[in-house]
Amino acid sequence: MRIGTVLRELHRSESDLAHLLLVVSDRHRVDHDIHDVARDLAGWSRSHVREIARVARDFGEDLDPEPAPGNRLLGKVRDLTSELTGRLSATGLLLLRDLREVYLRAAGVNSDWDLLAQAAQGIRHSGLLAVAEECHPETRRQMQWAEGKLKESATQVLVT
Repeated sequence: MRIGTVLRELHRSESDLAHLLLVVSDRHRVDHDIHDVARDLAGWSRSHVREIARVARDFGEDLDPEPAPGNRLLGKVRDLTSELTGRLSATGLLLLRDLREVYLRAAGVNSDWDLLAQAAQGIRHSGLLAVAEECHPETRRQMQWAEGKLKESATQVLVT
């Protein structure tokens, strides 16, 4: 069975998505909507990492239940940069780039959840299927949030 491989990849992808969302949150601290929602969405991915690590034991995988922490010093630099550049026009382009990256990463994670759910159904593993059914909709919502914010911000950033 190759489910362990998919679980390892999904674990890494969710961890990366959580980290990216925290970076975006820190980078756009002056935009409270982006800052607060991105933090909440990162919490979902951190929770997914824990669930993946838990169910992965059934498949012989020993995965860390916590995503790898980001560099705190870089976070402080991002905070200061966000405050200094919060109102510059280049910040809008940076926001679009960041939201696009979140969307693409979340889309990849979404696809991984699809694969895992199909495999869980195929082997009739109720625990694995339950995790997929719990986490997958949240990942879809992360993707939809990024896409919605892109659409909302694009005209203002690109036309003005």
